[in-house]
Amino acid sequence: MPETDPMTEPAGRRSVPRKLDYPELTIPQMFEDSAQHRGSAVCTDFLGRTRTYEQIADEVRRVAMGLVTLGVEHGSRVAVLLPTCPENLVVTLAALRLGAHVVQHNPLYSAGELEPMFLDHGAKVVVAWDNVVPAVLSLRERTPVEHVIGVDLTKSLPAKLRLALRLPIAKAKESRKKLTAGSLPDGARPFASLGEHGPLPLGQPGPRPDDIAVIMYTSGTTGRPKGVPLTHANLLANCHQGVAWTGLRFGEERFLAVLPMFHAFGLTVGVLLALVLGAQISMVPSPEPKLMLDAIKRSDTNFFVGVPPLLEAILDEAEKKDVSLRGLEWVLSGAMSMPAEFVQRWESATGGRLIEGYGLTETSPVVVGNPFDSTRRAGTIGLPFPDTDTRVVDPDEPSRDVPEGEEGELLVRGPQVFDGYLDQPEETEKAFVDGWFRTGDLARHDGDYLVISGRLKELIVTGGFNVSPIEVEAVLRKHESIRDVAVVGMPSSRSGEQVVAAVVADGELPSNEELRAWAKQHLTAYKVPRRFVEVEELPTNLLGKVVRRDVVDLIPDE
Repeated sequence: MPETDPMTEPAGRRSVPRKLDYPELTIPQMFEDSAQHRGSAVCTDFLGRTRTYEQIADEVRRVAMGLVTLGVEHGSRVAVLLPTCPENLVVTLAALRLGAHVVQHNPLYSAGELEPMFLDHGAKVVVAWDNVVPAVLSLRERTPVEHVIGVDLTKSLPAKLRLALRLPIAKAKESRKKLTAGSLPDGARPFASLGEHGPLPLGQPGPRPDDIAVIMYTSGTTGRPKGVPLTHANLLANCHQGVAWTGLRFGEERFLAVLPMFHAFGLTVGVLLALVLGAQISMVPSPEPKLMLDAIKRSDTNFFVGVPPLLEAILDEAEKKDVSLRGLEWVLSGAMSMPAEFVQRWESATGGRLIEGYGLTETSPVVVGNPFDSTRRAGTIGLPFPDTDTRVVDPDEPSRDVPEGEEGELLVRGPQVFDGYLDQPEETEKAFVDGWFRTGDLARHDGDYLVISGRLKELIVTGGFNVSPIEVEAVLRKHESIRDVAVVGMPSSRSGEQVVAAVVADGELPSNEELRAWAKQHLTAYKVPRRFVEVEELPTNLLGKVVRRDVVDLIPDE
């Protein structure tokens, strides 16, 4: 089938329009509209401290003015390295209000991991969690970074909790360390300083819908991270598609935001969709089961997006604490497939629905989802979103569609799909064919539904995050006991895939624990191989290139 046919609604399926009208708005205009209608309603809940839409709107205006004093203007880039927290929301909306591009980064990245991305996007202003400010400051000598703003997460806590964290006991000290460094080094200023210049004048020019709003980085098969610019129109299109798809109601929803805002799924569906709906957002800075469960019960959450490992952690914690999850009406899961047994376990515990969807950073992210009703089909990623077309084609001849039921590469197009990678025209050209985005994923049609069957790309997806084998291999080869290495993804029931390294040793190979400890000094935790397996040699093709599918055969079952 050349492209998705208009859906005819079978019995039991909620009617979803195939075509939508999209408001000509930017993200700041959307937020201001929601704030106007929901002024005194709770916008954010952060570990028990709430802020209303009116309060967040006021902070956005003041922080925007603070950014102006640092030289931020239309087209500037502001880098953000923060967990999911109110400050991340405020600075993101403030920068967008000025027409700046927000570059969301993982705050746990090392300086070495951040440097190529900072050289790529050139942000001069950085708003970062104070625990990682030293790493950011070290970039100033080698990148365009000029201004570093540090965020102490304890400032957003309820007063009682802030006082409790100052108690001179070991547990309080340990909890406090997870949230703040306690002080800022020379060369950085506190987040509060951005609000000292008064509110932004009402007449300040803003962005246009087709301007870039956010830049996110995705690992490439070459090992070089690729910047993905998403416009206001891209992101809001995906939000409005989400509203139509889910049937969620303005002013009536309570979201849990636990996926990070540097993850497209977490930013768009976890936060921006909530703002479009004027919903309450319970923000959790780290995926600790107790924090997530406390937030769900405190705010009576009825919708959130997650990945299977997070859902399993919540369910395990609820069962251990004998806490009811009834009332969690809808959960949208992505990044990896879900076993039917787990779906049944979750729905039995919550009385709600666990729905699987599919998307990529380049598509804002969601393009396909299961219906939010009884016609959802376990084991599939569902049906295309409104105004979204899909094809399954021959990967070697992408102009040719494969017969229905056969495996091929999934192509997509729609208003949520980006226009191309940041300053990488060759990568952009490879990514599109006749206006269709090549996902790199293998899929097949099962009637109207789509099933993901594999991946053309060599990226490893673990816990919802992309890992470039080439990047990890480059780091591991620096170890004195590793002569050569190939990194592959192995199936994991907990994380989708597990990062595993097949190693050709130079002398005696240290223990798995020692190699992991060394790798953690140079790589973010999710990129560190869970296992190091010693092999005599790596399988290669006639050109000497490592054949990863043959490497997988060398890895014994755990």
